[in-house]
Amino acid sequence: MGTQGEPGAAEAHWERLAPGVARRRMPGWDETIGAIAGRTGVLVVDTGATLRAGAEIRREVTELFGLPVTHVALTHPHFDHVLGTAAFLGFSGLKVYGAVGLDELMQREREAMRRTAERHGVDPEEAAEAADLLVLPHHLVSGEVAVDLDGDGDGQQVLLANVGPGHTAHDLAVLAVGRDGAPDIVFCGDLVEESGEPQAGSDALPHAWPAALDRLLALGGEDALYVPGHGAVVDAGFVRRQRDELAARFGVA
Repeated sequence: MGTQGEPGAAEAHWERLAPGVARRRMPGWDETIGAIAGRTGVLVVDTGATLRAGAEIRREVTELFGLPVTHVALTHPHFDHVLGTAAFLGFSGLKVYGAVGLDELMQREREAMRRTAERHGVDPEEAAEAADLLVLPHHLVSGEVAVDLDGDGDGQQVLLANVGPGHTAHDLAVLAVGRDGAPDIVFCGDLVEESGEPQAGSDALPHAWPAALDRLLALGGEDALYVPGHGAVVDAGFVRRQRDELAARFGVA
C-alpha cells in the first residue's frame, strides 16, 4: 500500500464505486471527494479544504485515470468542499460548476470562509492563501444540466442538479449515469451524511431540507448508490430515513 506522494497512493486512498467512478474520504473533516472519468477528462466533485489538499486530489485522480481534471462541480460553499479549487487551474479549459448564486455568495463570504477554516483547524497561512485564490464557479446550474465529459454523446454522461436549498441555499447534486449494468451514482454533498447527524449551521434552510432530499431521491431513484458528503456510501432507503428524521427534527410536514 502506497503513502502520500508515492506511486500507488491513489489506489490506497480511493474507493472504486463503478468503472470510471471513485471517491475519497479526506482526512481531518472526512469530506468526500468524487471523481468521474470519461475517455478524455475527469470531473471532480468538491476539492478539499486547502490548496495542498486540492493538489493532492488532482495528482491522485490523474494517477487513477491517466487523464486531466477538466471539470469541477462544487456541491455547496463550505470551506472543506471548495477551498482547494485553485489547485486544478493548470488545465486551461477547466469548467467549474455550482448552483445558481454560489458565485455571488462565495465572493461575498470569502473572508468569512477563511475565518471558518481557521476556526476548524486549517493553518492560518493556508486558509489565507486559499481565500486569496478562491475560484468562483462560472457555470451556474438552475434546474438540471447534462455534461458530456467527452463531447461526442458516447462517453460518460453526468447530470448536475440544483436540488437545494437544504443544507445550504446552494446545494448541487452530481449524478454519474451508470454504464454497462453499473448503477447510477449520486454525489449528495452534505444534504446527506452517514457518519453523524446532518449538520444544520446558520446557513441551513431546515424547512426546505426534506423537500431537497425528495428531489435527490427522484434524481437517483431506488437503485442508485448515494454518496454522502461525509461517511459511507448508502442506498435510497437510508436517504429516505434521513429525510424523515430531518422532517421530524425540524417540524416539517
